[in-house]
Amino acid sequence: MVTDYYLPTLGGVQTVIKAHREALEQAGHEVFVFAPLAAESDDPHVVRLPTARGFAPDGYPFTWPPQAAAESLRRELRARRVEVVHVHTEMFAALAGFDAARALGLPVVQTMHGRIDVYTRSVLPLPSVTTMLLAAMHRHRMSHGRARLDPTAPYAGTRMARRMWRLMVSQANHADHVVVPSAHFAAKLVAQGVQTPLTVLSNGLEASVLHAVGSPEPRELRAGETLRVVWCGRLSPEKRPQVFVDALRRLPGTTAEMIGDGVARRAVSAAAADLPDERLTVHGAVPQSQVLDAMRRAHVLVSTSLDFDNQPMVILEGIASGLPVIVTDPDLAEMLPDGGGQVTPTPDAAGLAHALRGLQDAPDRIAAMSAAALAHRAHVAQDTHRDALLDVYRAAMTAAR
Repeated sequence: MVTDYYLPTLGGVQTVIKAHREALEQAGHEVFVFAPLAAESDDPHVVRLPTARGFAPDGYPFTWPPQAAAESLRRELRARRVEVVHVHTEMFAALAGFDAARALGLPVVQTMHGRIDVYTRSVLPLPSVTTMLLAAMHRHRMSHGRARLDPTAPYAGTRMARRMWRLMVSQANHADHVVVPSAHFAAKLVAQGVQTPLTVLSNGLEASVLHAVGSPEPRELRAGETLRVVWCGRLSPEKRPQVFVDALRRLPGTTAEMIGDGVARRAVSAAAADLPDERLTVHGAVPQSQVLDAMRRAHVLVSTSLDFDNQPMVILEGIASGLPVIVTDPDLAEMLPDGGGQVTPTPDAAGLAHALRGLQDAPDRIAAMSAAALAHRAHVAQDTHRDALLDVYRAAMTAAR
């Protein structure tokens, strides 16, 4: 597996790769992870790619230089007798993975994890300029001629957005098979010109995480008890953490924990400055075990991203923990268990506060939604999706012959 982001940095892509690796290894397969790392890994199955010194955008180690990364991967893939290359990102580690795989005649599977058009707009400095540079560097390593975009789509209405969609679609079309965790993102990719065989395949949680979650009881909000809410994700504009803070301000009788760090940390602290100390605790980045601890303390999990997320792993963790889930993005409704989640009536703070107030006023709904989440638990296990992933690998190997 080739990725631009891996442990010990935190994020959904890292969590997915960890889950894939554990499930495949338990089935008897050998898995290697190739990624830029701040230091060499003690794990012999995690291989460090050439990594830039003193440059880590958004806190992530950065693969550089590209040619050295491709040459390193060629050596490593050949030496380790790798049979299929599974790429998880779109930056320079990913491009090196394509280069090395093609040089060795290996099939490539590409998972499209997220909307880099939204991410780059939200996180990069001077995005109108930096996306031009990023697209040009990507195009230098991989042709963008296979992308035929539909500029009438609302999410592709700007030149900057089309630049990033062209990058995503081109890379998908250079793969032998594409995996997308959600139907809503898959539909957008096909509409924008992805022609490679594509499988919608849900992410999942590995057995070790489900074991750590344990066997939670359905949540109950008892008389006189404060509603406890948890929010978990990157503190970044595309995740809209300030919408959560604003909703909390509108809703007395609620306490909350926020878990995550990022470029919006200072803005979140400023937005929460007028809240009493006991109303909101912002933890920063913590290990997955502490995320699960926070979920055990909560009555409900909230996601405030809009028109960005594909299939957030934290929602799968919440479902496995028996948490009702409230989302502000209608696209994410497809991953909610029947009766176990809710989409807010509007995506703003008022809509979120309204949804949470409904749970405060009808605590029996929390118990019912929690029971529905727990009944869905088997569907979020990585083991449930492992055989389908192996089928994708076999299809890619057949296509590459």
